[in-house]
Amino acid sequence: MTNRVRLQAKLVGRADLRYTPAGIAVLQSTLSYSGAVAEAGIERQLEFELEAVALGDAAKRLDRQALGTALEVDGFLAPTSKRARRLRLHITEFKAI
Repeated sequence: MTNRVRLQAKLVGRADLRYTPAGIAVLQSTLSYSGAVAEAGIERQLEFELEAVALGDAAKRLDRQALGTALEVDGFLAPTSKRARRLRLHITEFKAI
């Protein structure tokens, strides 16, 4: 099975860059999406925010982006913790657009 997400969204929030005990950079952020998608032949307008996290080099690069920057994000969805049912986007790659 595949778990891949590609999204164009704005960076609207972020926490301070932190490091795991193993020395891996972690950055929690909030992305905002506003746009139209087609569903069952009907255009649907969507607006939402979602939690995202980046690790390693992606976290360090994302930390340098200004709030409000439009991004094209690639990643995957995962629960926020081992037993949680709520999902968060894990950013594996991004570029400013």
